[in-house]
Amino acid sequence: MAVRSMTGYGRGETRGDRQAITVEVKSVNHRYAEVVIRMPKELSPLEERVRAYVTERMSRGRIEVYVNRERVAPGAKSVQVDRDLASAYHRALSELADSLGMEASVPVSELLRLPDVVIVSEEAEDLEASWAQLESALGQAVDSAVAMRGSEGRRLGADLDSRLHAIEAQLAFIRERAPAVVEAYRTRLTQRATELLGGAVPDEARLAVEVVLYAERSSITEELVRMESHIVHFREFLRSEEPTGRKMDFLLQEMHRETNTMGSKIGDVSIAQAVVEVKSELEKIREQVQNIE
Repeated sequence: MAVRSMTGYGRGETRGDRQAITVEVKSVNHRYAEVVIRMPKELSPLEERVRAYVTERMSRGRIEVYVNRERVAPGAKSVQVDRDLASAYHRALSELADSLGMEASVPVSELLRLPDVVIVSEEAEDLEASWAQLESALGQAVDSAVAMRGSEGRRLGADLDSRLHAIEAQLAFIRERAPAVVEAYRTRLTQRATELLGGAVPDEARLAVEVVLYAERSSITEELVRMESHIVHFREFLRSEEPTGRKMDFLLQEMHRETNTMGSKIGDVSIAQAVVEVKSELEKIREQVQNIE
């Protein structure tokens, strides 16, 4: 079985000279593909790359990606002195001292403490280097999550196949039972006609016409054939390497429709019970398919 579940978890980590990056990927059921990314602000320009990487590997589900970065060594810093601003401060202080009749002696250390004279800046983020490290950790996390989804998918696939076998058993019973329903109708019709005629033998030709009409109205041959075809296609989806969850969901709707038609055409207790069993299995399959990618 090649189906994949939408439930999975994975973690990856890489360590460099300056930083360590950890990535966690969690995925749960969702009708479409929804990727939610939480990462440090400095790495936010890489968000779309992360989204593209994830959706290429995981086509369906709500996927949450958590990126954490830990600085191993501080980044390089540079110090700049705004000489023009320092000169302006010095002139202003000297003029103030002159106006107050004081000696103008302003130590350089005092100038350096004044606002915006000294500017300390950190080296710009090397996004390409960070992406190389982030991509490695992300790949580990996604690989683990996909592997878990595959493992869960194999379990789901085995369960679905067993339920298909249960449906096939009920369909085989219905196919075998259907001719007896027509024959039972012939018997009931003959008895009723005999009673109405006061014990006289009814017209066999007329009875045959009525039985034929009933057999045509209650025929479920087409529905059985389509159900068998749908089961074949469903098993093909189980073996497919492509995401097939939505296709399975659509096919189940068709199988429900055929089953309901069979139940409405034949008023037989045994077949009605078999139809209920088929519908029960289809509903259980539908619940499981909601978790298939």
